[in-house]
Amino acid sequence: MALARAATGVGPTVRAYLSQVHPVFMTPPLAASLFGAILAGDFEPTLAAIHVVAIFAAVYTAHVKDGYIDFYVRGEDDDHPLTERGCRVGLALSTAVAFCCTILLWVFVDWVAAALTVPTWVIAYHHAPQLDTNPVTATTGYPLGIALAILGGFYVQAGTVAPVAVGFALVFLVLLSGIKVVDDTQDYAYDRSIQKRTVAVTVGPRRAYTVAYGLMVTALLIVVGFAVARVFPPTAVLAALAFAAVAAIARRAEPELATMLLIRGSYVFLAVLVFAVWFEPLSGLG
Repeated sequence: MALARAATGVGPTVRAYLSQVHPVFMTPPLAASLFGAILAGDFEPTLAAIHVVAIFAAVYTAHVKDGYIDFYVRGEDDDHPLTERGCRVGLALSTAVAFCCTILLWVFVDWVAAALTVPTWVIAYHHAPQLDTNPVTATTGYPLGIALAILGGFYVQAGTVAPVAVGFALVFLVLLSGIKVVDDTQDYAYDRSIQKRTVAVTVGPRRAYTVAYGLMVTALLIVVGFAVARVFPPTAVLAALAFAAVAAIARRAEPELATMLLIRGSYVFLAVLVFAVWFEPLSGLG
C-alpha cells in the first residue's frame, strides 16, 4: 500500500515525508534547545544533539498528526501528501525516534532529563484534535513546547534547573502565546464556523489583539525585570527593545502580515538573547 498520495516509489515517498518538515515552525523549538544548552555554560555536543533530535521528532509528530486530522478526519485541508497509512507510519517513526532519544538522555544524564523531554512529544501528539479546540491549550501548546525545550536543553548540560533557565522559559511561553493569539485571528471566520474555540473566537478579534499584545508586553517587562535583578544579563534588555520595535510595526498590520513580522521578530529576539548570554557569561553576574 502506497505511503505517498501523489505517486509510488522511493522519490515521491521521501518528498512526501520531507514536506512535513516546516522550517518556519520547526526552527524555534530546535533553537530553543540549543539556547538552553548555551545558557548552561558547559556545552557537550553529543548530549545537545540528542536533545535537539528529540525535539525535532516531537515537532515532526505534531505536523504529521495535524495534517492527518485536518485532511482525513476534519476535512479542512484540500490535499495532503501522505496517505492514511503513510501518516501512521510517519507517526510511528517519529515517535520511535523521540522515545529512543529520551531513553538515551535517561541513560547519559538522568530521569529528570527524560521527564523534561517526554512532555514535548505528548503536547505534539495531542495538539490535534484535543488541545487545539480549547482557547488556553490551543494558544499555549506550541509556546509550552518551546519553554520545555529551553529547560530540557539546559538540564541536559547542567544537570539542574537554574532560575535563569526557568526565567527564559517563562518569557518565551508568554511571548509566543501572544504571537499565537495573533496567528489564530487569521482563521477567525473559519474557526468560528466549525466551533473551534480559539481566543479570537472566544472573545472576538479586537479583544484577541488586546490579549495578544498584553501578553507580549508582559514578556518584555519580565525580561527587563530579570535583567535589573541580574537574573538575566543586562544586555538582554536589547532583545526586548528589538522585539518591541517589530511589535510596534506589526500592531498596525493585518493578521497574516502581523504574524509573519512577529515570528521573525521572535527570531531576532532569540538571536539577541544568545548574543547577550554568549558574550556576557551568566556565571560572572553578581
